[in-house]
Amino acid sequence: MTVDTSEPQQTRPRVRHPEKANKPDSPIARKPDWIRVKAPVSKDYHETRRIMRDNGLVTVCEEAACPNIGECWAKKHATMMIMGDTCTRACSFCNIATGKPDALDVFEPKRVADAVATLGLEHVVITSVDRDDLEDGGAAHFAQTIRAIRNASPQTTIEILTPDFRRKDHALEVVVEAKPDVFNHNLETVPRLYGEVRPGARYFASLRLLDRVKDMDPTMFTKSGMMAGLGEGKEEVLQVMDDMRAARVDFLTIGQYLQPTRKHHPVDRFVTPQEFEQYEMRAFNKGFLMVSASPLTRSSYHAGDDFQRLRKAREAQQATAP
Repeated sequence: MTVDTSEPQQTRPRVRHPEKANKPDSPIARKPDWIRVKAPVSKDYHETRRIMRDNGLVTVCEEAACPNIGECWAKKHATMMIMGDTCTRACSFCNIATGKPDALDVFEPKRVADAVATLGLEHVVITSVDRDDLEDGGAAHFAQTIRAIRNASPQTTIEILTPDFRRKDHALEVVVEAKPDVFNHNLETVPRLYGEVRPGARYFASLRLLDRVKDMDPTMFTKSGMMAGLGEGKEEVLQVMDDMRAARVDFLTIGQYLQPTRKHHPVDRFVTPQEFEQYEMRAFNKGFLMVSASPLTRSSYHAGDDFQRLRKAREAQQATAP
């Protein structure tokens, strides 16, 4: 499925968090100076946007209102979102529309691959909406996209950010067999907050998903991320780190949650840059190969550079192993 700019989007059955329709709006907290970013204006930003539109592609950069879009697109980095722009779940932190998705577009994997080749990407991140309406949760579509990119750009390393494939038997095997370089699935928050932040998911099911990737392919890099500022406590964050390490996760990202609209989960507080530095130090001490923790960190922010660091960290670890 792709965005058709010739057809009015309001004709589609898309809604944003209907479960909150009768609840009072949450005021949006004023951002501190350390988290403000400039509006995108560069020539390369507009060129990247044109390539996405020419190929009829959806990007999570736009759909999730990422604050780093100007910086990333100016460098021709983008996270492409496959399987449409309408999600079957309604997480209270997410700005992607909820509703009944369209059928999958069988030509989308090739268009994604063409865009990757046109941009000349060394590293690409592919994510998707949740597709609980599909028998395999979209696993085969992920695999087809990975293979299409391999054919069009053999030198490009591929990172995927997947749904949890909950209750989708054998879906994970299909994706892992396609051999992405990095398998990312975000835990998003601490277990206590799942009911209000990520009600359609289950913390330990997501954790088990990451662990199973390592069971299937111990050499595949795994990655997971969470947001700070949703109401979690420091000890809860440290416990999530321990849970991730028990699941053999290699790479952790932690960034500040930003409330997209008044209908979304409110920001509990803005975590300071110093606190993020402390989280990063604690995470490295727990054994993660790579950690990115800062107010503006997002799952795919600086993903290409971080992948190179991740690979070097493994090589260094293997060189010193007994």
